Amino acid sequence: MSYVNQSPTLNITSEQKYQGLLERVLFSTLIGMPCCVFLFINGTMLFTLRSKSVFRETSRYILLYNLLYGDTVLLALSQLLYILAACRIMPTYPECGVLVMLSSLTNQISPLTLVVMCLERYVAVCYPLRHGSIVTIRNTAVAIIVVWTFSSLNVLIRVVLLLDFPFSDLESLQMTDVCSDIAMFLSPMSDIYDKAYTGFVFTSAGVAVIFSYISVMIAARSASTDKASALKARNTLLLHLVQLGLTLLSTLHASIVVSLSKTLQRLIIVRIKSFFYVFIYILPRCLSSLIYGLRDQTIRPVLMYHLCCRLKLSRAVKAEVSPQNTLNDSKIIFKDTY
Repeated sequence: MSYVNQSPTLNITSEQKYQGLLERVLFSTLIGMPCCVFLFINGTMLFTLRSKSVFRETSRYILLYNLLYGDTVLLALSQLLYILAACRIMPTYPECGVLVMLSSLTNQISPLTLVVMCLERYVAVCYPLRHGSIVTIRNTAVAIIVVWTFSSLNVLIRVVLLLDFPFSDLESLQMTDVCSDIAMFLSPMSDIYDKAYTGFVFTSAGVAVIFSYISVMIAARSASTDKASALKARNTLLLHLVQLGLTLLSTLHASIVVSLSKTLQRLIIVRIKSFFYVFIYILPRCLSSLIYGLRDQTIRPVLMYHLCCRLKLSRAVKAEVSPQNTLNDSKIIFKDTY
């Protein structure tokens, strides 16, 4: 994602079109530093989720790893595109297409994985006796494969739509503007497809999460349900709903920016896209590590152990994540929250 978009409706001078050097340096510093910090945290979280067998052999931690992996890759790609835009580096259409399509692929992973995670919590609370037989490692792997296949199919369709554009009529494949997802909407059909797909994902994911949340709330009032477990699951689903809302907004930003570009000057659009980049792209991708890393009693000590470079916490971590504790955690894992 970049903070500048192509807009043929704008007819302004170059001084109005681009940010000044000081403003670009300031924005790049304020945005780049937090992004690098959370890339480090996300990377540490990914390493943490592969460091213990309890994480590798539990469905909800496998789903969490898939969510974090997609978020981390998207965060890195988005920061790369932002740097290219801030430095006004104009790649070729094929180079931009590869970056944008990879970004689009990982951007779809988050909402779809969150839906699967919400359904897992729904099964854990509403069908606790069948949770072990429904939410297995094999079924979790199948769900992840479906998520990646569905997202890849979306990217493949977008690539096919791009190939319909007459690139041979261009004088050069060198782009005249910075690389962005909006810049790759080279035909009306691409724009129509993007809006249709975004609406489908937004509606389907929202309905699935809201259904899970309501079902868990109803189950929490049942006398036969573990009240503590249901309450924790309800709070987790509420966080999922907020995170999903922010994530789904990132799929709408292209349509919003295109609409605003028809009435606003380009420099204003540049600043709006910087705002979107922070609060729609960076923030949701940072919430995962904070929510799950700090709230989950099993992950927290191991994560802190790795974040602190194994200083001063080794004894505490060994005590809290001993083989016996790991065995106990694996037996009651479905009662925990993220």
